[in-house]
Amino acid sequence: MQKNIFLVDDNVTNLTVAEEVLVKQFRVISLSSAAKMFAALEKFRPDLILLDIEMPEVSGFEAMKQLKANDLYTDIPVIFLTTRSDPASEAYGIELGAVDFILKPFSEPVLLNRIKNHLNIDELIRQRTEQLARRTEDLARRTEDLVRLQNGIVFTMADLTESRDKNTGGHIDRTSEYMKILIEAMLERGVYADEMNKWNLDLVISSARLHDLGKIVIPDSILNKTGPLTEEEFQTMKQHSLEGERIIEKAIQRTGGAEFLQNAKIFAACHHERWNGLGYPKGLSGTDIPLQGRIMAVIDVYDALVSERPYKRAFTHEEAINIITGDAGKHFDPVIVDVFKEIGEQIMAAKEKWVE
Repeated sequence: MQKNIFLVDDNVTNLTVAEEVLVKQFRVISLSSAAKMFAALEKFRPDLILLDIEMPEVSGFEAMKQLKANDLYTDIPVIFLTTRSDPASEAYGIELGAVDFILKPFSEPVLLNRIKNHLNIDELIRQRTEQLARRTEDLARRTEDLVRLQNGIVFTMADLTESRDKNTGGHIDRTSEYMKILIEAMLERGVYADEMNKWNLDLVISSARLHDLGKIVIPDSILNKTGPLTEEEFQTMKQHSLEGERIIEKAIQRTGGAEFLQNAKIFAACHHERWNGLGYPKGLSGTDIPLQGRIMAVIDVYDALVSERPYKRAFTHEEAINIITGDAGKHFDPVIVDVFKEIGEQIMAAKEKWVE
């Protein structure tokens, strides 16, 4: 395909001489001023611009500045075709963004070869840019597919777990919604923001759905018992944290450790740890408990308190807040509890959506 060149010079003789050379291989549009060049650019985009420097009203240097200041024109290669031969002018032209500097009177072979070289370079850049754009688009589609796949796996595994636990219907959906509200509130207040700003929040919140995955191995006689658990049964129930961690670790080993699984492992292992070190399964304390686990601890207990169980009534929102507040610094991270109290109305509104 024939390339298009704008030839911009206020001297008619120069235009004629250059055009006679260029029309042998290119489609040439001759323009006698920078103003006419910009008017033409509004209708037509050339592959290259040959630009004189010494022109009245708007010089080639000034025109170059305007070209580079406009996103529509900045990537059009520009060659100064000029009688100026001083090194300072050439250096300034290159600094402004010109790809070359050709002196008049020019040699026909030199002019044609240098134009071809720059057009070839520009074409190569465009091809690489288009390839990169296509690859980026493909990557984005694949990433979307992967996210859908990850979410599908998470939701399926979470639903499978919850389908076995007849006493906690809707727990996973509710805690996911509470967590989103709490994390957003913590970020707004700058609470642990340095750490959470590194998170993929959608992925973290989705991963939290697997915090009770280990319950899948707990016997039905314990998991669905309608009365209080015996001490022995409670010790068995406590194993769900370690079992969840073990199951997800096995998935990590087989898949290479996707980020959503790394987060899910933390949620499964740490949501029953306590700030004072008296939780399980590892007896971690304070900020040694991963932040994901400290957040989930508040959310998990809140939902358990306000939900009815065969062995207990549902506490009111206010009662649950008071209980959690009373355990700040013991069971829960006190800084997170402060934020949770501040957003109590949002949490309560979210809770009410689940009331039948």
